[in-house]
Amino acid sequence: MVRMESILGLRKSLLERFRKRACSVFLGLSFFLLLYPSTSKAADVTSTLLIAGSRIDVTIDTSEAPLSQTDVMQWVKNAAESVATYYGRFPVPHLTLRVVSFDGSGVRHGTTWGKDGGLIRIFAGSKTSPQDFADDWMLTHEMVHLAFPSMMGDEHHWIEEGSAVYVEPIARIRAGHWTALEMWHDLVRDMPKGQPKTGDEGLDHTHTWGRTYWGGALFCFVADVEIRKQTKNKKGLEDALRGVLDAGGDIRVDWELEKALKIGDQAVGLDVLEKLYAEWKDKPVQVDLPAMWKELGVEVGPDGATVTLNNDAPLAAIRRAIEMGTPATKSAGKGIDSASPSNKEPAARAARPLAVFAGRRAGSNQS
Repeated sequence: MVRMESILGLRKSLLERFRKRACSVFLGLSFFLLLYPSTSKAADVTSTLLIAGSRIDVTIDTSEAPLSQTDVMQWVKNAAESVATYYGRFPVPHLTLRVVSFDGSGVRHGTTWGKDGGLIRIFAGSKTSPQDFADDWMLTHEMVHLAFPSMMGDEHHWIEEGSAVYVEPIARIRAGHWTALEMWHDLVRDMPKGQPKTGDEGLDHTHTWGRTYWGGALFCFVADVEIRKQTKNKKGLEDALRGVLDAGGDIRVDWELEKALKIGDQAVGLDVLEKLYAEWKDKPVQVDLPAMWKELGVEVGPDGATVTLNNDAPLAAIRRAIEMGTPATKSAGKGIDSASPSNKEPAARAARPLAVFAGRRAGSNQS
């Protein structure tokens, strides 16, 4: 009995010393953290893609929620290939892309800067499915911004946003990541948002959401069709935009709009862009969209949900060239193609650059 009490007493004494020592260590550590708070987060992983001589470094910030590395990289690959297909190359030599996770689904809040050679930050939800990533337009839209110079003056913001709105779906079609029927359905639905309303003072002076995004897209659409008409479908807006890019006009430089339009016109041997800008910049110009749809062979059913593409329409060849970037003829198929926007079969792919995975490295997470 004496022996048992001695053992119990010794155990109690040791436990008491341990509690006191642990408490001292905890208080000391807490005091240290108060004096020297940690500013670092868990290490991120940066993956690299190479495409047409350019490098894309993709860092996924999962501090808020987990994200599938495989799904994100496939999403980036699709967007990069789409943009490189439209422009013939990726717009900048090196892009830093930061994907920030959040608890939810979908893609949100993309922003593109010219600093550090090209920087995009975009948010993706942890519950975003592979199909949601495949259907996303926002990352391609942001990458298109890389391919046009930063405008000197807020009055020309419409060309930056409008060109990205117009080019994005075409680029995705040409890379085989979307369908022409879906694009034309959406354009018929959304392009009227760019038409001038009462009190409009032209693109340079009317800074509403509709005129900035869809008014700029409407300008690009009309210019594209007109360039193809005047060149007998041998050239289109992409030739003008490639000319601007090849002259050094990407997001890293600041240009006047007049300079960009002049270089674009020189690339196609016309003056379509400069003339259209002179007409639209200071006054409202209403576009007869129903007439353009009819000429292009874009026909919409009474319910507005079914798009019919008529390959016998007067400008059907121009419509098909807009979609695929090559002069189209009626030999590609006469008659009528019909499908609803749920049709997921992509058009035949144009020749396109491919993005290649080039490795992965760990690094500190920086905000």
